[in-house]
Amino acid sequence: MKYRNSQGFSHQQADKVGVLVTNLGTPDEPTKTALRRYLKEFLSDPRVVEVPRLIWWCILNLVILNIRPARSAAAYKTVWTDRGSPLLFHTRDQAKGIRQHLAQKWGDDVQVEFAMRYGNPAIDTTVDSMLKNGVRKLLVLPLYPQYCASTTASTFDKLSQYLQGKRWMPELRFINQYCDDEGYIRAVANKIQSHWQAHGRADRLVFSYHGIPRRYLDNGDPYHCQCLKTSRLIAEQLGLDPQHYLTSFQSRFGREEWLKPYTDATLKGLPAQGVESVQIVCPGFSADCLETIEEIGEENREYFMQAGGKRYEYIPALNADPQHIDMLVDLIERNLSDWLPVKKEEGRSERAMKQGAAQ
Repeated sequence: MKYRNSQGFSHQQADKVGVLVTNLGTPDEPTKTALRRYLKEFLSDPRVVEVPRLIWWCILNLVILNIRPARSAAAYKTVWTDRGSPLLFHTRDQAKGIRQHLAQKWGDDVQVEFAMRYGNPAIDTTVDSMLKNGVRKLLVLPLYPQYCASTTASTFDKLSQYLQGKRWMPELRFINQYCDDEGYIRAVANKIQSHWQAHGRADRLVFSYHGIPRRYLDNGDPYHCQCLKTSRLIAEQLGLDPQHYLTSFQSRFGREEWLKPYTDATLKGLPAQGVESVQIVCPGFSADCLETIEEIGEENREYFMQAGGKRYEYIPALNADPQHIDMLVDLIERNLSDWLPVKKEEGRSERAMKQGAAQ
């Protein structure tokens, strides 16, 4: 292997701690060309689609990439804003909030950036910039509360591929899940309670998570179990009885069996069971995106209402809510632990005392 050298590197450069938050990714624009590029990168990942490569190459390049980009582009146009893709600007806002909080405590010694597993800003270019700026210790936080090989492990794969080519690797820490973190559970529960205070309660609260093929669970992926644990802990925080909430899985693709119950089928069937109103929340999504805004907020609303439902409400993701930022900062600081032994505000206080004594 040929290792990449660090251009303009100085051994006198001060060491910094880096925090990289990541999310799944988004196309650069809601066009067929951009979607084809994005989907090719996403669906070529063997972590996402565990099918023999030659067979999948033919399916992907000869069928899917000739059909799906136009459909996906049309869907993205419905959620695109003046700020661009919702997932992109929400993740940027989250990183900004984390950066501001950490800067108050640690000054310039901590650098906070964000990147996407697929699309831009890319993990390799973002980390490369951080290393050039002196980051020698790197904490990576994929914004997936529940661990899944298709998301969390894929992020690690991409990072490790980049670092394999570096002559000097940074010290590395990687947070692979926070599905039962007290701050996270409390933040989601409070988001639901705030919605109840403004709109009242519905007959049923539905926790919807992104689905994965059932065989991933059978092969040992803990995602399904962690989703159920998250739902249970949030329900306990809210004081809900089991009959007042349920967990389902959305966004399935292809013909094989995925995690059940399916969100769309569940919502179609609830009115026949006497459930006239539902509120739906997606605790596996740290930020609103196509899957929450369009699929849950619009498509599944139609399924429920057409089946006889009377009231349907989507409770938004945590996004850059202050309590969410506080929770993420706390999680990061706990994992930084011994990397930052002296807080910046303590150093400033000491200097102020010395200046006062001198005067």
